[in-house]
Amino acid sequence: MSPGRYVRSVARVSIARATAQYVNLSWRRHRRKAMPHKLPGRLTVTLTSYPPRYPTLALTLKSLLAQSVRPDHLCLWIAEDDLGSLPENVRRLCSDGLVIQRCQDLRSYTKIIPALTAGHEFLVTADDDQYYRRHWLKELVGAYRPGRREVVCARAHRIRLDARGLPLPYFQWESEVAAGGDERLVFPTGVGGVLYEPGIFHNDVTRSEIFRDLCPSADDVWLYWMAALNGARFRKVGPRRRQIMWGDSQRVTLFSVNRTANDEQIANMISRYGFPGRSL
Repeated sequence: MSPGRYVRSVARVSIARATAQYVNLSWRRHRRKAMPHKLPGRLTVTLTSYPPRYPTLALTLKSLLAQSVRPDHLCLWIAEDDLGSLPENVRRLCSDGLVIQRCQDLRSYTKIIPALTAGHEFLVTADDDQYYRRHWLKELVGAYRPGRREVVCARAHRIRLDARGLPLPYFQWESEVAAGGDERLVFPTGVGGVLYEPGIFHNDVTRSEIFRDLCPSADDVWLYWMAALNGARFRKVGPRRRQIMWGDSQRVTLFSVNRTANDEQIANMISRYGFPGRSL
């Protein structure tokens, strides 16, 4: 490892440790001050986890419980085989508003497909290995505009097109774009959190036999297509912010897989559904 990379690695660890201490000390105080959201329907923050992430899962959940705007549900979906090893410090959070639900193992899709199937209304997806700052949810739900049919996200890329109007390879897309107008080529990334309004998705969205075949490890790709096919546009809100991860080894591994696999899975989606971003 180079000196520069070593210094950056130490800095990330230090920031994560300081943030963990802050969360543990402050989350209940912040939770008592939370205000209701103003969406025209019930709001669920939904996420999943699995055993390698369990050691730091409670920290993420505490940061979600400490949001300045309170959702109607904070729902943690856990695959049947992983439920028995869920740590006690996570189970105790049920007395503070967490809802733990057992479900089928759908890998990364577990964070949203069971919630869609259960008929939850407004959904905000979250990841299980990072800190969510106190006003994260307020920023997402505050950006909702009734009647616009748009997906609101805190982090996004922009799809770049070739001469045929089809996506260039994933690594050539514009990374982490600034906030701006709604458009079809803004591509939400789940790590930042995404707000989905009721009825935003194509009817195929919960068909596991299709997404497991076409997009087994790229739920962001599947969800983009399912919303865009149903006429949605996409809007990134808020400034660019550093994501504070409790441990980044799993994240780096997933990114390294998807950096090459995304193009194959995008090609699968185009073959099956066409490219909805071309209809601008």
